[in-house]
Amino acid sequence: MSEDLRPTLLLTGPIMEAVVERQLKEAFRLVGAADFEAAIATEGSAIRGLVTRGARRVDDALLARLPALEIVANFGVGYDTVDAAAAARRGIMVTNTPDVLNEEVADLTLGLLLATVREIPQADRYLRAGKWEAAPFPLGATLRDRSIGIVGMGRIGRAIGRRIEAFGRPVAYHSRRPAADCPYRHYPDLVALARDVDTLILILPGGPETKGLVGREVLAALGPEGILINVARGSVVDEPALVDALVNRTIRAAGLDVFADEPHVPEALMGLDNVVLLPHVGSATHHTRGAMGQLVVDNVKSWFAGTGPVTPVAETPASR
Repeated sequence: MSEDLRPTLLLTGPIMEAVVERQLKEAFRLVGAADFEAAIATEGSAIRGLVTRGARRVDDALLARLPALEIVANFGVGYDTVDAAAAARRGIMVTNTPDVLNEEVADLTLGLLLATVREIPQADRYLRAGKWEAAPFPLGATLRDRSIGIVGMGRIGRAIGRRIEAFGRPVAYHSRRPAADCPYRHYPDLVALARDVDTLILILPGGPETKGLVGREVLAALGPEGILINVARGSVVDEPALVDALVNRTIRAAGLDVFADEPHVPEALMGLDNVVLLPHVGSATHHTRGAMGQLVVDNVKSWFAGTGPVTPVAETPASR
């Protein structure tokens, strides 16, 4: 039997078999999807690539167990579960899947915004419960008089801003520094932005720097007619503070696609009628997840072909 000379890739779990694993199997030995720890124990010194969907942390301790590792390919634009700085120190490339999901996430964001403002899921439940026969659904809020603040003005933030402009609503934003060539007013102070708008859309990276960024002060500044939409990471919101704000009507409502401890959602949120809850589906279509998977494949294949990564993250160099 001839020796298998294909590079060994570690998977942190099943990763879109129809796109990623099927293509990678042609050129690589895939290990870890069925038993992650066993794969490291038996193959650790041979593993040269790692593909992750973010459910498992790829931290310095894990990287230290993989001495031959060259590349971490993250399925998703957000890579806060990968310690990219530690990877850079070890000379390990990290890639993600930007751009291919921008429009999909922006579409979902506007859908979630409209569902939250116009109480679309609540109206659906009202009809199904047979209540319409007794009385019309109560009048509610409108998008017509709202001003929108976007927290984060990267590629997806800009796509969201364009959609909001099409609805004829004013847009402002908060980020660490002004975005180049961005037509919207920049607020360096998040509390000031929350005070000046009545709707906040969160589309910023997760991680230690943004953990709990939206807490009691920001929610209080948003005010009793305020609406919060989170399509970023659950970690950027102080979840207990948000629950309190919704219960006490410190803000009017929230639309959430992400949570602090996914897939676990606080029971306190489940019982509220002023929140719309989605199971982290911002990019969850066959079309877009397929494009994301293809970009993972392209990054790994390009790296091992010696032509460098396709979409390296900022913390790691673009070439070996």
